[in-house]
Amino acid sequence: MRLTEQQRAVVAHSEGHARVAAVAGAGKTTTLVARVLHLLERGTSPERLLVLMFNRAAREDFDAKLHQLATPGQALPNVRTFHSVGHRLTRTLTRWGALSPRDLLTADWQRERLLRQAVTQVLDGDESARNEALESERLEALGHFCELVKAEMSPPHALYERLDFGAGTQHFVAAFEAFESLLEQYGVMTYADLLYRPLRVLEGNGTLRDRVQGFLDHVIIDEYQDINLVQQRLLALLAGRRASVMAVGDANQCIYEWRGARPDAMLDNFTAIFGRAQDYPLSLTFRHGHALALAANHAIAANRRRPDQLCLAGPDTSATELAVDQGETPLVEILSRWQAMGRSLGEACILVRSWALSVSVQLTLLRSGIPFHLNRDDRFVFKLPLVQALAGYLMLARDGSQLHDPAHILLLLEQPTPFVARERLVKVAEWLATHQSWPDQDHPLLNDLKPVQRRNLKRRWQLLCDLPAMSAWTPAALLRHIFDRLDAENVLKRAAARREKGEEDVRLLDVLIEQASEHEEDPGVFIDLLRRPVTNQAQGVLVTTVHGAKGLEWPLVVLSGTNEEDFPHFSRETPLTDERLEEERRLFYVAMTRAKEHLLMLHDGGAHRPSRFLTETAWQDCRCVAQALQRSPKAPISVQSPEIVGRYLDALGLSLPLTVSEANPCESIEPTFAVGQRLRHAVFGEGWIHHVEGDADNPVIEVRFLHAGRRRLVAKRSPLEIVAEESV
Repeated sequence: MRLTEQQRAVVAHSEGHARVAAVAGAGKTTTLVARVLHLLERGTSPERLLVLMFNRAAREDFDAKLHQLATPGQALPNVRTFHSVGHRLTRTLTRWGALSPRDLLTADWQRERLLRQAVTQVLDGDESARNEALESERLEALGHFCELVKAEMSPPHALYERLDFGAGTQHFVAAFEAFESLLEQYGVMTYADLLYRPLRVLEGNGTLRDRVQGFLDHVIIDEYQDINLVQQRLLALLAGRRASVMAVGDANQCIYEWRGARPDAMLDNFTAIFGRAQDYPLSLTFRHGHALALAANHAIAANRRRPDQLCLAGPDTSATELAVDQGETPLVEILSRWQAMGRSLGEACILVRSWALSVSVQLTLLRSGIPFHLNRDDRFVFKLPLVQALAGYLMLARDGSQLHDPAHILLLLEQPTPFVARERLVKVAEWLATHQSWPDQDHPLLNDLKPVQRRNLKRRWQLLCDLPAMSAWTPAALLRHIFDRLDAENVLKRAAARREKGEEDVRLLDVLIEQASEHEEDPGVFIDLLRRPVTNQAQGVLVTTVHGAKGLEWPLVVLSGTNEEDFPHFSRETPLTDERLEEERRLFYVAMTRAKEHLLMLHDGGAHRPSRFLTETAWQDCRCVAQALQRSPKAPISVQSPEIVGRYLDALGLSLPLTVSEANPCESIEPTFAVGQRLRHAVFGEGWIHHVEGDADNPVIEVRFLHAGRRRLVAKRSPLEIVAEESV
């Protein structure tokens, strides 16, 4: 097993606690497997060695590599997740009589049913509040609150007061208590209870604590920056005073603060819990080249809560091309070029900050006929309830006969939510489809509805009646009118239990209007796009959120939606605090560092300002420095942050002449293009210039590529690097 000097130091760590700060792509798995095998060779019993991975996929990957590199037949430690450790502890404590026996709720619908029951108990007698609280998003937020109480080991009222859950959530604390009572009553537990219940018992009973401690000599835990307080405390309890703990992670990649993780876990918190620790860096990345490594260092530099560590490209790491562009066309172009080069779309990924931003990406790919797949099946455009309803409104404007279809009316009454129980809406829709008029105010259908609910439903019915007369309107104009009549922005914000979720839904409305404006000539095409049933195409490009991409990598990554207010995400209602800005910056850092060969960052243009994070990456400087390292120019290179670049070069034992400049980067090494010159294109590969024409400062060049044939390119807009100055 070939290891770097830094990796060998981690493997050979002698005794005591250790923190390993590993940048993205640093070969953590290889290093930790080598560490485990080293401990076994030194005589550590497999039963006294605990290896903890963040999730099941990471555990399976690590376990497979461990068995691959171990001697055949060698006894190996169990590789576990926190939940598997909690499950084992729960069974042990139940057997000892310290915990009452409970069954684990493994299906989401089981947990949701109990949450609904808890809400119904707490809000009994207030139908309006109960209906609002039973909305799927509000119920999901309640479930998140219950899990967060257990993740942070916090009294529910204290957690609720500390965090902003928004209006309409005042019942959360009481609902948590009701939910806990129901779990006990039915003898069941959630996944969060696998850690919460054992820890509460063990922390309150010294005798039991003594019975579970002392069985470990070494604990190795990966992705330590993402663990929450209940996991930290359980880990400390199991390790006791005897076991040496090796925590491996990267505080710059802590992106799960919303579920209790903190970047300080890898920093001051570790020594506060475990005491003195030996620090080891894993600074070399084997994922991407100098340009992206430098850009990642620039991107995270403004964060105060971060390790003082640079990400350094390994000596044999391939070059990585960086680019920033605007709009949808570059996305289609780069994926088309990728396929033209014979590369698989399975090697590419499109990342977005939130699922709402994936809508424009999905519609662009559908229009272009580019296959894609999502890692969440319910996030396809045509499956989103709000999109289904909006497509239904547009269809009604084209075909008024659908006012006689109760199913279609129900679809439009339900979204955006009118905060009325679905059973009532079904009956109202059937009445309207049959009678084509609003019922009298004394009609039994309207019994028990509050005046505001009656007004909202009647207003929505009037909108449905008016739409067929607007068939000549463009889709964008129709959507604006519908949003205004429905007061959609306020309704969506009110329906969401978390402000960020409400703002994401409102952003979805904006995205749909922007996309509708692309189909002014043929509204039917836009409606068909919204309603087109799509299935995951495994060989297509993956579309996912940055959170969903954690721990993964692709040769080609397109980061879409890099606009202010989208990434970083903020609004008038949720302004950026220093802490939130740092969390957003870490998320951007994770997104960038998923790429191996090519990273394209796209912003929307128009009314959307490019994200500040694009400027912070100094991507043009980084690209120029990477090119200069191949060409060794004598003239100084103008960069905006010579301190970061200088530290980077020093750490690798490299040198370049640098100067500070606020002007356009790379002025000092601007290439000239000549016939016969050899060059490399980020997508097309190597070739040579066959013809040059136009402006000498920015010519159009015709290049003969070895594997991509003849191409005409605008020289300075193309991801090119000079391979050799001499002609061939």
